[in-house]
Amino acid sequence: MPEPVDRRYGPATLPCPRGPVSAALVEALRQPPHDLPVGLGAEFDPDGGEPDPLTDEDLQLTLFLCYELHYRGWAGVADDWEWQPVLLALRARAERVFEAALRRLVGPPQAVLPGGVPQALAALVAAADGPPLAAAVQRRATLEQFREFVVHRSIYHLREADAHSWGLPRLGGPAKAALVEIQMDEYGNGRLDRMHAELFRRTMGGLGLDTDYAAYLDRVPAVTLATNNLISLFGLHRRLRGALLGHLAAFEMTSSLPNRRYGNGLRRLGLDEEVARFYDEHVEADAVHEQIAAYDLCGGLARAEPALASDLLFGAAAALAVDGLFAGHLLDAWDRGEASLRAAQPVPLTAAASAAAPATVVAVA
Repeated sequence: MPEPVDRRYGPATLPCPRGPVSAALVEALRQPPHDLPVGLGAEFDPDGGEPDPLTDEDLQLTLFLCYELHYRGWAGVADDWEWQPVLLALRARAERVFEAALRRLVGPPQAVLPGGVPQALAALVAAADGPPLAAAVQRRATLEQFREFVVHRSIYHLREADAHSWGLPRLGGPAKAALVEIQMDEYGNGRLDRMHAELFRRTMGGLGLDTDYAAYLDRVPAVTLATNNLISLFGLHRRLRGALLGHLAAFEMTSSLPNRRYGNGLRRLGLDEEVARFYDEHVEADAVHEQIAAYDLCGGLARAEPALASDLLFGAAAALAVDGLFAGHLLDAWDRGEASLRAAQPVPLTAAASAAAPATVVAVA
């Protein structure tokens, strides 16, 4: 008998379709590689107006299905699908619509001299006025809402840093060295128990959530998929390597304070230090990464390839804007007294976590 697969690390089970294109793709992936229906994906019309590509469930799931073939793959799906020309053609069609929507969202790229990239990144971050998700989670989120937040983020954090690592073979010199330094921390300097993905898995376990890889894929909406597809788009295209590094810089430059808030939010809800460790780890690490990302990583790439300076800012702006859409989705749902996950059903606690859940919640300023 074959050894059972450890579902903590993938591959994930194929998700439920969310429209005609993802339905056709899921059905195709269950079979050996073959031609897809002619014109599949033509529904993703960039000029159609509705739905918005950034919140189009069918488009975002289609992209995620295609991209995941480059990560852990799908359970029961032939590895040969990864480079199947007809699938790549479908992915390219969806990517054109997605990228066009991103560029409309953030506006034309900012012109900047290579030496001014770190300062321009800092100005972008300072000007970002997205919804205050971290403050809301710290001060007033219920335990169930915090668990929802973690479910959303699990799609990224259980493979944390992987998409940005695609930048490594595309760089040389100071920028490469800076990316290696950041990624080594993300991967726990080679220690499994310190890898950020593993720390997040322990947070999920402490909240009574399923810790298998992509276990909640069917529950997260398109805007959550878009935050993940954005990094995959940048990571899988060499022409977008500048945007990939700008995205990482925005991540690092906006991470330390929000993660402090998330950790404090868990403590307000009565959870212990082990559950909060993932967030506490990022407070210190990302304060260091912020400078490396702005000056050594992005500044280094801009000095080596001046033509990519605007792409660096585009990637950062896209990261901030899409994360703002994500934050707005959660806060809007919670303000309406609704769940932020698909189907508006509560995520069930495990028996152990239900017994350990605190009976009272004390608010903090």
